[in-house]
Amino acid sequence: MLSLRLARGAHPLVLLRRSLVAVAAAGASFLLLTALGFAASHPADPDGALARLLWCVVPLTATVQLAMSVARADPTTRPGVGFAAAGLGPARLALLAGVATATACAAGSALALLTFLHLRGDVGGSWLLWAGNGAAGRALGGERPLPLVGAVTLVAVVPVVAGAASAAGLWPRPSAPGAGAPRRPGAAAPRSAVPTVATGPLTPAAHRAASALPWGVALLAVGLALEAYAVRGAHPSPGALVSPSGRFGGSVPEVVGGWVLTVAGLVLAGPGLVHGCGRLLAMGRPGPLRLLAGRMLQQEAGLIGRPVGVLCAVAAGLYGALRLHAAAHGRSGADSFGPLTDLGVVLVLMCAFTTVLNAALEARSARRRTTAALLRLGASARLLRGAAVLRGAALLLLLAPVAWGVGQLTTMPFTHS
Repeated sequence: MLSLRLARGAHPLVLLRRSLVAVAAAGASFLLLTALGFAASHPADPDGALARLLWCVVPLTATVQLAMSVARADPTTRPGVGFAAAGLGPARLALLAGVATATACAAGSALALLTFLHLRGDVGGSWLLWAGNGAAGRALGGERPLPLVGAVTLVAVVPVVAGAASAAGLWPRPSAPGAGAPRRPGAAAPRSAVPTVATGPLTPAAHRAASALPWGVALLAVGLALEAYAVRGAHPSPGALVSPSGRFGGSVPEVVGGWVLTVAGLVLAGPGLVHGCGRLLAMGRPGPLRLLAGRMLQQEAGLIGRPVGVLCAVAAGLYGALRLHAAAHGRSGADSFGPLTDLGVVLVLMCAFTTVLNAALEARSARRRTTAALLRLGASARLLRGAAVLRGAALLLLLAPVAWGVGQLTTMPFTHS
């Protein structure tokens, strides 16, 4: 009830973020239900059904990341004197954020279930052209009854996982020894879970942002080496690698493991790449524009680095999938990935891009006092806007070649026999 009351008085931007979480949850739940429909209509193909279910982990992970980002930026999750007086400390606020996230995801999952049943023809005729000739019903297993327990379980996966992850991400951690300081009576307890833009410094600190770069590069190299080793002597079909049917050949664990390590390396190296981009901007004898843009990138690397790394990994994966698709079917583009694969790609891209925008808004709020101080010192608004544009252009110029190079190296063992 408290979550609903807080949602009624929320800012339109907060409501938009929660609506995007609900949309992402609807897409992820729909893909999970399609895997169940395939399993119900193809009982003799358990490997293909399991492969489709495992492919759903990618959009599910993207949805959970978006939900955690929105929960962290929600104003109702920040501690205050009013919440503390009402008995809502940091732990209860984290639980409140988890409940709000689970509620938004549950609404999206319910919409996905209704849409899925409608496309199967279980609740009336379909209004989609794709479904009008019965293709949707056959693709979703409309000729077989849907297992009720399995459908309910898969629909509950996204709300439960996203709500639990949001609550765990905001749960207060014990402070470092000696860091505690006496507080005034009635003051809100400090929140040490994940310091947000309103409660503490950015995490990790600017001087620690580049410390994970060598580990990220090492993970990336190990992932690429594992992929190359997996296809040594046996070259799986490029068309099978981008198909959710699961026919990879005999190298499934190694190939998937190499992909996972490559993505983890890019995400881990994200803060270091952003920090290094800021250092490059501020090299030499920079003017006010380059100096301001570079210092801000270095300071905000801990906040926007991981989302930028995820977006870079998604771009590299999409480019690699397009290369494999072109190698398997030519460059005419006549053979499409299919509507379900397209839905998954759009969902992952939307979640990654929205998470980066959310982190950018958090960073903008974090430097609000700094911006006000610069304006008082005589800095023009044009200079601040120019610094923001320069930061975005520098990140694009740095990360676009990284995504292109990783996509090339990832697909090279499969496209060159």
